[in-house]
Amino acid sequence: MRRLILLALVGLGAQLVDGSLGMAYGVTSTTLLLAIGANPAAASATVHLAEIGTTLVSGASHWRFGNVDWGVVLRIGIPGAVGAFAGATFLSRLSTEVAAPLMSVVLLALGVYVLTRFTVKGLPQDKLDKPLRKRFLGPLGLVAGFVDSTGGGGWGPVGTPAILASGRLEPRKVIGSIDTSEFLVSVAASLGFLFALGSQGIDVVWVVALLAGGVVAAPIAAWLVRHLPPRILGSLVGGLIVVTNARTLLRSDWVDAGDVTRYAVYAVLYLLWAAAVAISVRAHRRTVRLDSADVHGSGINRPDELGAR
Repeated sequence: MRRLILLALVGLGAQLVDGSLGMAYGVTSTTLLLAIGANPAAASATVHLAEIGTTLVSGASHWRFGNVDWGVVLRIGIPGAVGAFAGATFLSRLSTEVAAPLMSVVLLALGVYVLTRFTVKGLPQDKLDKPLRKRFLGPLGLVAGFVDSTGGGGWGPVGTPAILASGRLEPRKVIGSIDTSEFLVSVAASLGFLFALGSQGIDVVWVVALLAGGVVAAPIAAWLVRHLPPRILGSLVGGLIVVTNARTLLRSDWVDAGDVTRYAVYAVLYLLWAAAVAISVRAHRRTVRLDSADVHGSGINRPDELGAR
C-alpha cells in the first residue's frame, strides 16, 4: 500500500512538473520504476499506459486555458506516434541486462540536458512572428517519439526545448501543444509495447496509481503554467534524474564501480545539483526584480522567463 501511495504521489508531482514545463513526466516516473526493480520495457510500458489518461486530461486542461496550437499538435504528434511505436518494439526486443544500463544512459543524457538548459537559459521568448514548418516539426516528432519510448521519457525534453529555441511560439503554447500531442505518442507507444510484450511485466495497479496522481495534477498544472518558476523546477528535476541514473549506471555490470568511487561521484553530483538550483533561484529572483522595476518605472513588463510575470 505504501508503494502505491508513493507511485500516486510521483504521478502527481511528475505531472505538475510536466504540465508546467512541458516535460519530465515519463523520465521521472520511469526513473522511479527502474529504481524499485521494474523491467525496463515494462517500466516504459507502464508509464505510457498511465500517460494515455494523464495526457488526455492535461491536453483538455491546456486547451481550456488557451495553451494549445492545434496545427503544431497535429504536425508533430502524428510523426511522434510513428517514432514511439518503432521505439517501443525496438526496446521490447532488448534483454534486461542490455536495456537497463542503456535506458539509464538515455535518461542520464536527458537529465543533463534538462538540468543544463533550465539552469543556464530558462525559457526564452523571442521571434514569435514566424510559423513553425512541417519539415521542422515532422523529423522532430519522429526522433522525440522514438527517444520517448526507448528512454521511458523524452517527448518533452526533446520537443519542448527545440520548439522554444526556434522562438516562433510563445512558451505557454509550446508547453500546452507538447503536452496535448503527447496523447498520440502515448497511445502509439502503448500499442507497440502491448504488441511486442503483451501484458508481461505490466502491473495494472501501478498504472492506475500513476494515472490517479497524474489526473489530479493535470488541470492544476495547466492553470499554474503562468505562475510557477520553470527555471527552478527544471533544475530540480534535471538534477534528480542525473543523480538517480548515475547511481544505476555505477552499480551496473557496465561500470561496476567500487564504494569509494560511487560515493565520490555522488558527492560531486549533489554539489553540482545544489549549485544549479541556487543559480536558478538567483536568476529567477533577479528576473522578478527587473520585472517589478519595469512595471513601476517605464511601465513595460519584461517576462524573461515563463512564470516570472
